[in-house]
This record gives sequence, C-alpha cells and structure tokens, in this order.
Amino acid sequence: GLWARCPACPVCCPAQPAKPLSTPRNRLEGKVLETVGVFEAPKQHGKYETGQLFLHSVFGYRGIVLFPWQARLYDRDVASPVTEKSENVAGHGSKEVKGKTHTYYQVLIDARDCPHISQRSQTEAVTFLANHDDSRALYAIPGLDYVSHEDILPYSSTDQVPIQHELFERFLMYDQTKVPPFVARDTLCAWQEKNHPWLELSDVHRETTENIRVTVIPFYMGMREAQNSHVYWWRYCIRLENLDSEVVQLRERHWRIFSLSGTLETVRGRGVVGREPVLSKEQPAFQYSSHVSLQASSGHMWGTFRFERPDGSHFDVRIPPFSLESNKDEKTPPSGLHW
Repeated sequence: GLWARCPACPVCCPAQPAKPLSTPRNRLEGKVLETVGVFEAPKQHGKYETGQLFLHSVFGYRGIVLFPWQARLYDRDVASPVTEKSENVAGHGSKEVKGKTHTYYQVLIDARDCPHISQRSQTEAVTFLANHDDSRALYAIPGLDYVSHEDILPYSSTDQVPIQHELFERFLMYDQTKVPPFVARDTLCAWQEKNHPWLELSDVHRETTENIRVTVIPFYMGMREAQNSHVYWWRYCIRLENLDSEVVQLRERHWRIFSLSGTLETVRGRGVVGREPVLSKEQPAFQYSSHVSLQASSGHMWGTFRFERPDGSHFDVRIPPFSLESNKDEKTPPSGLHW
C-alpha cells in the first residue's frame, strides 16, 4: 500500500502506513509525514533490476539499485556436508565451508538520509586508490553502498527524481514506458566497465557467535610501487548485527593478518574506526569499512571482536577468516568520476 515517512528522520521514524499520524515529538518539532511511494512485494526469486527503488530493511535509508553483483557467500552458520575439522591456510581449525551464489547490489543512498545513518553505517562504502603517485591517497565516493538481496524492501514512486544524489541524473534517466521507470545511461555502463575491478565484490563471509553476526566483504583496490617494492591494498567492509534483544557494546578488536610473504601481524585496539558502537534491539546493526596493505599479492585475515554485556561481562565474537586476493588482470587505477 501507500507508505509515508517523516523526511527529517528516516531511521528513527521508519516507514509508516500513510494515515493521519503524528507523535508528540513530531508536533513539537513541527515535522510532517511525506509520501514516499507504494511498497511492492519483495522478490523471493530472481533479482531486482537497475532503477529499482527500495528502503534498506536494516538501516532504513532510501536508495536505488544501479546494478547487481553475483558474489560467493561463505556462511559458517549453515551446516556443511563436511563436518570434520580441517586446517586452513590461516593456521587455525575451521569448518569446511562451501560458497553459494548470492546477489548483492550496487546502490545509491539518498543524500537526505545520509546524516541520519552516519552513526550506524558509513556512507562511503566504496573507496579507490587515487590515480596519481601518492600511494597513500584514497578516493571515496559518498552515498554508494552494497546491499544484500534480502535487505531490499522494494517500492515504486511517481516522482521522476525520487532519490537525491549527485550521481542520480548522471547515471539514470526517467522512462515512463519501463518498469522500473529509471534506466541506465551510457555513463553508468561506462563507469561500471571502467571501474569493474575495484567495484566488484567476489566473496562474502558470514559467521555468528552468541547471536552476534559478523559479515565481511573484502575488495581488492590495486597495487602501488613504493621504495622498490610492491604494496597491495584491500578494503574490507564489516557489518555487525545483534540478533538478540540484549544490549551489547563493542569494546575491542583483535586482528591477525597473514601475508603470503610469510609475515603474521597481530593488531589489537579499542573499538572500530574510533567508535565503540552499541547494538540494541532498536539499533541492531553497525557497518564500517577499513583498509589493509600487504607486501605480497595475497594473504588472509581473521580475528575477534570483544563485546561487553550490561552486567560488565565480556565475550569474544569470531571474525570469519577471509582471503585477500589480488586481481590477476591488473588494469589502470580508476580516475574518479571524470569521463
């Protein structure tokens, strides 16, 4: 049916049925509901097309699908036919996990919603190595995210510009004869083709410990030459989800990084990206990105997050081991958004 939301707080006032609705806080602050569109039935099979409008089921933002990616999902919560322990190259025992194909989407986030999700999810989910000699320079695209198929709540709208993002009209055009009525421009196809090695996600890793689910998506970012050696860079996106009703807070991280060159590095620290997020029933998820570099073309990472319960006790949550692989067909680093 028809749905509406308060335009000023897309997360704490998620979509509500469109009817005369006001809360004391809305009345005090003079906020009103605005119509977003008409919800559609989520797809159980198949995939969403370019131009599909959606609400993110976890973070609550409005978005639009640019294009799908087929990833291999390694889910350690799903029983595998192989039950015996096996030693993996990271050097610790784990269940044999077989990857299955899963659809993820490259999406644009509505800029109006970015300020309200910034405490729960970074809105720069895509970063590149800048295309010049400064090996430390990173280039970020705001409001670009990767969304799993099951996190999409599709809707339709009569608005010809339903999403506010600087790339919306450069990537998509309105065509009322199409369903959905937003089609890819040549610039979107060219951008996808040009930056494909740095945009495409190949593997997704997931594991749950004591009702805290950790999802990791690694991306290869390219190689730089530094002091007569090669330095390989990766980005990894991590989502933490509390599947329980008990409030917990992330306190520490403990990483182990193995490089094909034979080095093993241990990293400990408080929180993640300078934060110690609280995961509650009302705000169950936190998502962030970070980067790692190796002086080898491949490696592995694994580790734990330490969480604290309200009573002061602590428990460790496993970070599923994941590979850092470099693309075989090395191409020119992306040059940003200049055509």
